[in-house]
Amino acid sequence: MSGIYLHIPFCKQACYYCDFHFSTSLKKKSEMIQAIADELILRKNELTQTIETIYFGGGTPSLLTIDDLRLLIDTVYENYSVIENPEITLEANPDDLNELKIEQLANSLINRLSIGIQSFFDDDLQFMNRAHNAKEAMNSLLVATPHFDNITIDLIYGIPSMSVEKWKQNLQKTFDFGVSHISSYALTVEPKTALANFIKKEKYPPLDETLAANHFDVLMEETTKNGFIQYEISNFGKPNFFSKHNTSYWQGKHYLGIGPSAHSYHGKTRSWNVSNNARYIKSIQQKILPQEIEKLTNNDRFNEKIMTGLRTIWGVSLINIEKNYGIEIKNKLLNNAQKYIQNNTLKIKNNILLITDKGKFLADGIAADLFVV
Repeated sequence: MSGIYLHIPFCKQACYYCDFHFSTSLKKKSEMIQAIADELILRKNELTQTIETIYFGGGTPSLLTIDDLRLLIDTVYENYSVIENPEITLEANPDDLNELKIEQLANSLINRLSIGIQSFFDDDLQFMNRAHNAKEAMNSLLVATPHFDNITIDLIYGIPSMSVEKWKQNLQKTFDFGVSHISSYALTVEPKTALANFIKKEKYPPLDETLAANHFDVLMEETTKNGFIQYEISNFGKPNFFSKHNTSYWQGKHYLGIGPSAHSYHGKTRSWNVSNNARYIKSIQQKILPQEIEKLTNNDRFNEKIMTGLRTIWGVSLINIEKNYGIEIKNKLLNNAQKYIQNNTLKIKNNILLITDKGKFLADGIAADLFVV
């Protein structure tokens, strides 16, 4: 089983923290949608596995019309083998989700909404330059929840002006709406973003890692109380509501990334499309795939297994590490992990290396220290 990711590179405005590829101009939207459909056709023989998930990411996929979305879904079905009830996710901004849009989506094959709430407070949303306000955040869920039982929302913590109490209120509002999944990330400063520039010029306060860690502890505690399982560091789902698409990434399944800047993975190779809308469209029109391909070494594959595995409840199987990379690599991993086992940030259970609650906020750093070079 595998999945298809469709990158929709358009947004109404740029969030200050975002470093994803997108354009705020919709002039080439029709050409882009056709190019994405054409790329799906050009690459139809690339995946031999049956498709179990389709994911519209971006950017802001909810800017597309229902006809745009149907065209792309139909193109997948016409050119790929798809399971009977695939998980089809649409990322959406609250300001796009009015009654009509929700009804159209509910009558399509899309069965999962990922709503970019980020915060239920106007000052937080203004700080991040989000396109929606707090009222629209609330209204989007009021409109969507009667039509979709599989809704995930995004929340951002670690915002300098967000107290622990305010963060708890954000979480409580989420629980009150009865959503089945939460993706929550710490605000980070990515190079070349507006946020990085504002902090450098002292227009915005620097981020506080201690505050973010406190928010993260509250996040783990409150989601557990409310019946969520933290199946990946930043992802919390009710039973039977884990993201099938994102889980396939963490478990090393093959996937196809379609659209500008989209990445694909085929086990021993990774590829990515050009991050330029005009060049992407022109190349696809010429029936040339605008991509670079990287052949992954054994070390690359091992390091990725460590990075993704330690972030999940499934951990890293030491039996599989020995089988795929040899006993020498397994022993080196165990040796490097000892200091983290001793300080209770890693543990071994049933021959599986796992991150502990104490280690979760530090998971990426711990994983990087276990890499082979």
